[in-house]
Amino acid sequence: MADLIDYLQFVLAPQALNGLSLGVAVVLMALGLTIIFGLLDVINMAHGEFYAIGAFLALTLAGLGVGFWALLVLVPLLMLPIGWLAERWLIARVFHSRDRHILTLLLTFGLGMIMEDLLKLVYGPNTHRPENPIEGGTEILGMFLPNYRLFLIGFGLALIAAVWVVVFRTGLGAMVRAAAFDKDMASSLGVPVRRVYAGTFAFGVALAGLSGVLLAPIYSVFPTMGRDFILMAFTVVIVGGMGSIQGAVVAGLLLTQVQALSSLYISPVWSDPLVFGIMVLVLMVRPQGLFGRLGHA
Repeated sequence: MADLIDYLQFVLAPQALNGLSLGVAVVLMALGLTIIFGLLDVINMAHGEFYAIGAFLALTLAGLGVGFWALLVLVPLLMLPIGWLAERWLIARVFHSRDRHILTLLLTFGLGMIMEDLLKLVYGPNTHRPENPIEGGTEILGMFLPNYRLFLIGFGLALIAAVWVVVFRTGLGAMVRAAAFDKDMASSLGVPVRRVYAGTFAFGVALAGLSGVLLAPIYSVFPTMGRDFILMAFTVVIVGGMGSIQGAVVAGLLLTQVQALSSLYISPVWSDPLVFGIMVLVLMVRPQGLFGRLGHA
């Protein structure tokens, strides 16, 4: 019995904590992706590169002496106009085309490649490791837990709750959901649909940039870092339901726990195929995902 308690306390619990800290960051990234799809019906293939840009902006500003707490506010604010311009100058130009799904997918894919190459050109291909902004650890129930991961969990959960409140409990969120459900009806009722589109895209990009700030001290910063997380973020969005905020939260926390805990029993090489296998099973049983989409659920 004592061995079982030690195993739960010193093996399973720390691994579950690591999965939870990764999960909240993935959820933040997936939230931006699913909100953009739920409203604009656009699959943003450049979302991972926006995440990388957020991390590099934090790295640059930190080198100029900006503190970590200021970065949590400043980087998302800088990402907002980037996302706004991307939507107004690029997405909006092909949004009303007959083949807009393919065109926007190819457009954002090409945009992502350009941004990745620009990051390589400006910062080089090498990996950068930011300093840990919250050093040390805390002992809880006999477990030594890194303070930064505890902060990441608490801050991420609070931010997820704030996004939910904005979308489902404010007038701004009501306009977003109305535009997602029926843009023509919302427009006839006075909702500035085009501004809502641009603002929502910018908000999703800002969430991706903030995820880059939060994960940079754990996973380092490099030009291709967006590729690693975009696959998981898309898996979360597909399993949860394309465009569903609730689905992104549930699927993100669930899949990262599966990934973290399974690595204790199987080679970590098989963790990603296991997650993708769960995605395939969910699509076979429930093709629309676990939940509906924004404005429909």
